[in-house]
Amino acid sequence: MDTDRVHAALPDPPSHSEDLMLEEKAFGNFFAELESVELPLGTTLRSIYDDQPNAHKRFMEKLDARIRNHDREIEKMCNFHHQGFVDAITELLKVRADAEKLMGQVTDTNRRLQEAGRDVKAQKEEVIRCRIQQRNMATTVEKLQLCLPVLEMYSKLKEQLDSKRYYAALKTMEQLEKVYIPRVSHYRFCQIMAENLPRLREEIKDISMSDLKDFLESIRKHSDKVGETAMRQAQQHRTFNSAVAKQLHIGHYSKPVYSLSRHTNTHLSNGLWSNDDTGDEEDADEEILTAQDLVDFSPVYRCLHIYSVLGDRETFENYYRKQRKKQARLVLQPQANMHETVEGYRRYFNQIVGFFVVEDHILHATRGLVTRAFTDELWNMALSKIIAVLRTHSSYCEDPDLVLELKNLIVICADTLQGYGFPVSRLFDLLFEVRDQYNETLLKKWAAVFREIFESDNYSPIPVETVEEYKLVISRFPFHDPEIEKQDFPKKLPMSQSVPQIYAQVKEFIYASLKFSESLHRSSTEIDDMLRKSTNLLLTRTLSSCLQNLTKKPHIGLTELVQIIINTTHLEQACKYLEEFITNITNISPETVHTTRLYGLSTFKDARHAAEGEIYTKLNQKIDEFIQLADYEWSMAESDGRASGYLMDLINFLRSTFQVFTHLPGKVAQTACMSACKHLSTSLMQMLLDSELKQISMGAIQQFNLDVMQCELFASSEPVPGFQGDTLQLAFIDLRQVLDLFMVWDWSTYLADYGQPNSKYLRVNPATALALLEKMKDTNKKNNIFSQFRKNDRDKQKLIETVVKQLRSLVNGMSS
Repeated sequence: MDTDRVHAALPDPPSHSEDLMLEEKAFGNFFAELESVELPLGTTLRSIYDDQPNAHKRFMEKLDARIRNHDREIEKMCNFHHQGFVDAITELLKVRADAEKLMGQVTDTNRRLQEAGRDVKAQKEEVIRCRIQQRNMATTVEKLQLCLPVLEMYSKLKEQLDSKRYYAALKTMEQLEKVYIPRVSHYRFCQIMAENLPRLREEIKDISMSDLKDFLESIRKHSDKVGETAMRQAQQHRTFNSAVAKQLHIGHYSKPVYSLSRHTNTHLSNGLWSNDDTGDEEDADEEILTAQDLVDFSPVYRCLHIYSVLGDRETFENYYRKQRKKQARLVLQPQANMHETVEGYRRYFNQIVGFFVVEDHILHATRGLVTRAFTDELWNMALSKIIAVLRTHSSYCEDPDLVLELKNLIVICADTLQGYGFPVSRLFDLLFEVRDQYNETLLKKWAAVFREIFESDNYSPIPVETVEEYKLVISRFPFHDPEIEKQDFPKKLPMSQSVPQIYAQVKEFIYASLKFSESLHRSSTEIDDMLRKSTNLLLTRTLSSCLQNLTKKPHIGLTELVQIIINTTHLEQACKYLEEFITNITNISPETVHTTRLYGLSTFKDARHAAEGEIYTKLNQKIDEFIQLADYEWSMAESDGRASGYLMDLINFLRSTFQVFTHLPGKVAQTACMSACKHLSTSLMQMLLDSELKQISMGAIQQFNLDVMQCELFASSEPVPGFQGDTLQLAFIDLRQVLDLFMVWDWSTYLADYGQPNSKYLRVNPATALALLEKMKDTNKKNNIFSQFRKNDRDKQKLIETVVKQLRSLVNGMSS
C-alpha cells in the first residue's frame, strides 16, 4: 500500500540515463533520505524526478528490491522473537484474572470515591459561593468606604442648611464638588447630589438675601436706639472731659479726681466707644454698649461671605448700598410736627446718628462692602438735608428752652459723629443761625416778661420799713445814695419796684444767652462778644420797645411818666454794673480793643426822652381839656373883675403837677413847665383868633386880660425852680403885648414903631392885630365897647378903619 502511494506521487522518469554506479549511489542517497524522518519527503521525490529521464522507473525497481529486502529482515526478526511473544501472551492470560479482580476493586474504589466526592463537591460549591459572597462583601465595603465620606459630607451639608450655617454649607459644597463626588461620580446618587448643589446654592443666596432684607428692616427700627446710645456715650465723654478740664484749670491738686481705670473711653476700629480694662462683676453692668450689643450684624457678614464665595459680591454690594441710600432718605425725612417737642428732634437725631454709626461699623468690620467715599457721599447728602430741615423747623420754634435743647442735640450729634470721623463743621456753622433764632425767642419771651413787670408796677417809690428790706432791694439792684442811706427807716427809694425786677431779668437774660454758648468750642472773646451783642439787642430793641409802648398807653398818666423817667435814669446808671457782670462771666476786660460796648445808656436815654415827650404831650392835652371848659361871654360889656374859674383850676392843676416834677432829673421839670406855659399861651391866642368867633367886646378883652394876668402871676411864682429872671413869663409875652395894644389903644405907637428892634409891641403880628380888630369893629350896636366915647363914635370908627387899612397894608407887604 505504501508502494502504491509512492508510485502515485512520483513524476514521470527522466529521459536521460547515467552511469550505473552513479545511479546506484544516487538511489542509495534517496533511500536514506526517504527513510529519514527528519528530511522533507517532497523535496527528495522532486530530486528523483528532476535528475534524469525515466529515473522513476528504475527508482521503483530499486525501491521494490529494497522493500523485499526489508521484508526478509522483518520476517527474520519475527521468527526470532515469536517464542517470546507466545510466552508474553501466556503471561498475559495469566494476569487477566488478576486484572479483572483489580478492575472490580478499582470500580468499587471509584464508586466509593464518587460517593465521597459528592459531599466534597457540595461543600466545595458552598465554599465557592461563600468566597464569592465574601469577595462581593469586600468589594461592597470598599465601595461603601469610598461613598461614606460623600454621604457624610452631604448629611453635614443638610445639617448646616437646617441650622442656617450657610457659609459653612457653601464650603462643604465646594469640598463635595472638588474632592468627594469625583471619586464616586459614576454612581447615580452622586450624580443626583451634583445636580442638586447648584439649586442649593441658589436657595442659600435667596435665604441670605431674605435675611439681609430682614436685617435692613431691623436696623431701620434699631437705628434710634443705636443713635441714642452713641449720643449718650458722647455726652458722658464730653461731660467727663469738661470736668477734668475745669479741675486742671483750677489746679492745686496732684491726682485727678476721676479715675480713668474703668471709665476711659477709647475709639475702636469699629467707631464705637468701648472700655480698655475688664472690671469686676459690679462694673460689668456699667460696660459701654456697642453696635454689636444692640444689633446683630451676622446677616450682613453671612450674606457678604456667601455672595463672595459664589462670586457675586458686586451684586450684593450694589444692592446693599442702594437699600441704605433709600433708608438714609427715609431717616432724613422729619415728622411734620417735629418742631413741637424736644422728643421729636431727639428722635430725629438719634435715627441719623444710629444710621451713620452702623455704616461706620460696616465700613470697618467689612472689607469693601461700603467705602469711605460711599459713606462720605451719604454724609454730604445727609448734611445738606439736615441743615435744610433744621432751618425750616427751627424757624417754627417760639420756645427758647426748646431751641436750647435743639442746640444741645446738634452739639451732641456733631460731637458724636465727629468721633466717628465725619466732618461736622457745617453743623457748627448752622449753630450760628440757631443762635440767632434762640436770641429771637429769648427776646420775645423777655418782652412778655418786661410787659408783665410794667403792668404789675405801681409806679411809686419803693417803701422800705427795715434794714433787711433795704438790703434785699440793694442785693437785687446796685443802688447807692448817701443821702437816702442817712435817712431813718421807714424811707422810700426813688425808683419803683420794676427797676430791680428789670435789672434782675436782664441778668437772667444774660445767663440764658450764656447757656447757648456752652459746648460750642468757642473762645472767651467770642462768647463775650455774643453775650454783649444779645444783651444789646435786649436793651435797644426789646426793652426799648416795651418802654416806648408803655409811655404811650392811655392809662399811663403824668405821675407814672415821671416815675418812668426816674426809673430809666437809675437803669441807665446800672448799665456799668451789667458790663462788670458780663466781664466777670467771660473774664474779658471791657477795655479790650474789639470788645462790644453795651448800648444801655442810649436805650434808656431814648426811653427817657420818649417819656418826657409823652409828659409834654399829656400835659398839653390836660391843658386843652381845661381850655375846652372855657365859657367866655364875648359880647360882655364889662369884665367880672376876677379870673375865669376854668383858668384857676388849670393853674392849680399845674402847680400840683409841677410839685411832682421836682423829682425829675436835670431840666425835665423846667422844660415841661416852659412847654406847658407856651402851650397855654398859644391856646389862649388861638381862642382869640378862632375863625368861628365873629365879635369880641372890650369887656371880653378885659376879662381875657384878667386870665392872662393870672397866667403871668403863675409864671412869676416860679412853679419849678431853676428859671432865671422872668424867663417863664416870656411864654406869655405875645398875649401880653396884644392885650396891652388893645387895652391902651396905642395904635399910633404900634404903627410908628413897627419893625423897630426896640418896639414896645415887637411881638404883635399885624395879621393877629388885624384879625382881632376886625372882630371888634363889627360889634353890635347894643354892645358898649365905645360907650364912654359915644359923642365921638364917628371919629373912632374912622380911626379903626384907618388902622385896619394900615394893618392890611402891613400884612400885604409881609406876604409880598
